[in-house]
Amino acid sequence: MADKRFGGFWRRLFACAIDSAILYFVSVILFLIGLLALKLGGVSFVNILMIGDIPRGAGLFAVAYMATTLLTGMVYYVWFHGIVGQTPGKRLFGLRVIQISGDKMNLGVAFLRWVGSIVSGLFFFLGFIWIAFDGRKQGWHDKIAATHVIRTGNRSDAGVHPAGNPAPTVYPLSDVDNYSI
Repeated sequence: MADKRFGGFWRRLFACAIDSAILYFVSVILFLIGLLALKLGGVSFVNILMIGDIPRGAGLFAVAYMATTLLTGMVYYVWFHGIVGQTPGKRLFGLRVIQISGDKMNLGVAFLRWVGSIVSGLFFFLGFIWIAFDGRKQGWHDKIAATHVIRTGNRSDAGVHPAGNPAPTVYPLSDVDNYSI
């Protein structure tokens, strides 16, 4: 079956859940560091909790926290997709991001894919749901960046190798039916 080459909706969803859990853990650590910085700055959490007295600068803290969390997510996805070709979640579920052209992933394409993922999530996550119905299992972010998410370890994956290792042969994705399992 030809679609076994591409990473399907559920496999990608579970991989995304793993990556989200990792980013959530990093986010909690950043939040605790920010709270510690506020405490050292003289902010009393007892006043905030008991009286509801929100000190000056709390809004700035919230904006700085959200910006830092967004930046952390961007660095995470761009780095792993651009350098390694897969995030830890994708690695766990046997997935890899490749360019349609067969060229090696790079940071520019990974950044474009990350920006595209914001677009995919803007309209009720339709860009991600699209993966379930697309013949090549591409979300809007994959179409924007001209990438595919493929399953690794298949016989049909013979031409795709981890970053840094030369591939002896790159099979064109237009002929994917010829390489089915």
